Amino acid sequence: MKVVTLRSDALAESEPLSGKPASAMIHIDRVSQRFQTSGRQSHLALSDISLTIDDGAFVSILGPSGCGKSTLLYIVGGFVSPSDGVARVKGKAITGPGPDRGPVFQEFALFPWKNVLGNVMYGLRQQGVKHSEAEAKSRKLLEMVGLKGYENFYPKELSGGMKQRVAIARTLAYNPAVLLMDEPFGALDAHTRTRLQNDLLNIWERDRKTVLFVTHSVEEAVFLSDKVVVMTRSPGRIKVVVDIDLPRPRKRAELLLDARYQKYVVDIEKLIDDTGEDEIHA
Repeated sequence: MKVVTLRSDALAESEPLSGKPASAMIHIDRVSQRFQTSGRQSHLALSDISLTIDDGAFVSILGPSGCGKSTLLYIVGGFVSPSDGVARVKGKAITGPGPDRGPVFQEFALFPWKNVLGNVMYGLRQQGVKHSEAEAKSRKLLEMVGLKGYENFYPKELSGGMKQRVAIARTLAYNPAVLLMDEPFGALDAHTRTRLQNDLLNIWERDRKTVLFVTHSVEEAVFLSDKVVVMTRSPGRIKVVVDIDLPRPRKRAELLLDARYQKYVVDIEKLIDDTGEDEIHA
């Protein structure tokens, strides 16, 4: 297993920001995040995060609870401003949410008063797309995520997995360059989670959007990703970035029998369980 450790502070200081790869979609440069607690104490959630994500890459973030995984995702989404450092998309500093970044969260956040088709069409209509065009595109997306025939159902009539399919289709409708996914399958049963993982990979193989994916599941991260970012306990720092060198397209039944897949899972589990900061070579 190839494990790439974070660059040293000395090297980071000597590298100009303009030296980031031309293919970078997301560039996070020395980002830290502090929050004020209810007791008015300062809490350091993220510390000196530097990370480059290439255009079209699928990158997962793993780490102990409370390590700042979601906070980092929200910074890239523009929902939270970093206390220090800067995050960029396509070379431009992130100053707030934008249509170039599409969030998909564990909470489905569907409009209960709109049916499935209306939920998917919403973003397109807000962008001024004509009703007929928005409807046609939304119907095509619903077919792609396996919800053809459910256009007139309301969220209360759907299972959790179906709601998440609607949420994914709604996000894909306005064609963001980046998908930001915060444990999108975490509340689902194992069977539904597996199906949606397969669906997500199929969508990614087709469109090759950049995906930043937060999860607690090592198996999920290894199955989906090109790279897995392992974070330390709070305050969250990047411990290692693991390159997942497994063939694509990925088939779960084949991977479960692949010794390389098994080794990635075991070694990354050890990285997360290890509370020390020593570099681990595999």
